[in-house]
Amino acid sequence: MKIKVLIACEFSGVVRRAFNALPDFEASSCDLLPAEDGSVNHYQGDVREILHRYPHQWDLMIAHPPCTFLCNSGVRWLHTDPTRWNKLDEAAGLFRELLNAPVEHIAIENPVMHKYAVERIGCKQDQSVQPWQFGHGECKRTCFWLKNLPLLQPSEIVEGREQKVWKMSPSPDRWKLRSTTYPGIARAIANQWGQYVLQAKQSEAHAL
Repeated sequence: MKIKVLIACEFSGVVRRAFNALPDFEASSCDLLPAEDGSVNHYQGDVREILHRYPHQWDLMIAHPPCTFLCNSGVRWLHTDPTRWNKLDEAAGLFRELLNAPVEHIAIENPVMHKYAVERIGCKQDQSVQPWQFGHGECKRTCFWLKNLPLLQPSEIVEGREQKVWKMSPSPDRWKLRSTTYPGIARAIANQWGQYVLQAKQSEAHAL
């Protein structure tokens, strides 16, 4: 029995590969951009098309919706650029659609949100983690909104609290590097949440 995993809004393939490295999982990614690793297990397009076309195919979804208009670091621009309010509403709408998708187990990842985003989404995150809890000596607070999943537990606490991501020099690829999931966090997601869903499915099968 393969656990079907959808990695929404991911072009890097980091989380997809972490799941597919394990024997009991079949993961596919989806994003408006093509897969950076050229994987055939990637759908280029709007993730909502996948969810509407195959509404009950997925056992687990890990989603990384765009955070530009939701994150706390950009809240000041709402008061200088009136056009951002409509974009905020669109981003929050996508976030809610993913959180309420017809998938039994869901985790949505985003940075810390500003209060206007939280108001539109309707709930705060269930937990936040740091890269240094998963083998990377850096600081970059990552939040998770969870549906039928336990909290992610630290897997490898290491020294180092530097904010390397925020100190990156300007470059065309800076936004990609800032948005890519740390491999240590991806492995923890696959190992912990993957095993949780696998055990839940096995228990359901035995109960039939």
